[in-house]
Amino acid sequence: MDSILQPWPWYVAGPLIGLMVPLLLLAGNKSFGISSSLRHICAACIPADITFFKYDWRKESWNLFLVGGIFIGGMIASQLLMSSGSVVVDPRLQKELTSYGVTDYSNLVPQELFNIQSLVTIKGFVLMIVGGFFVGFGTRYAGGCTSGHSIMGLSTLQWPSLVATCCFMLGGIFVANFILPLLLQL
Repeated sequence: MDSILQPWPWYVAGPLIGLMVPLLLLAGNKSFGISSSLRHICAACIPADITFFKYDWRKESWNLFLVGGIFIGGMIASQLLMSSGSVVVDPRLQKELTSYGVTDYSNLVPQELFNIQSLVTIKGFVLMIVGGFFVGFGTRYAGGCTSGHSIMGLSTLQWPSLVATCCFMLGGIFVANFILPLLLQL
C-alpha cells in the first residue's frame, strides 16, 4: 500500500503514460488528448447552429469515458490515497515562495493563492480566471493540449506537435521565471 501512497518516479510513471499511445492506437486508431473532450461535450449539449460543433461527436464519445475515468480516479485518489503529510517542495523553492507569502504546503495547491476569497483580489483573478482563459485559448489555438501534442503527437512523429511542445515548454519557462514572480508580488 505504501507504494501507491508515494509519488512514483518518472521512470515508472512516464512509460505508463506513454503506453496509452499504443493501447489507443491498437484499440481503434484513437488519439490521446483531453482538450477535445470539451468540444465533444459542447457538441452534445449545445443545440446551437455553430459550425465548429456540427460533427458526429458520438464517434468520439469514448474520449468522454476516458476523461470521466480520469476525473473519478482523481476523486478516489484524493479521498483514499492522499498522504497526511505536506507536499514535498524543494527548500530553495520554499525560500523563494516564502518571500511571496506562500507558506502552506498542506494541499496540492497553495491555499494562499487558490481559494474562493482570492478570486476577488487582482492576484487571484489573474492567476485563476485570466490564466484559465489563456490555457483554454492556447489549447484551441495550438489545436490540442499538452497531452495530445506532447504524448500522442510526438510519439507519432508529427511536426506540428513538435512545434507546439517546444512552444509549451518555452512559454512555461518564460511564465514561471518572469510572469509568475511579478504576479506573486501583487
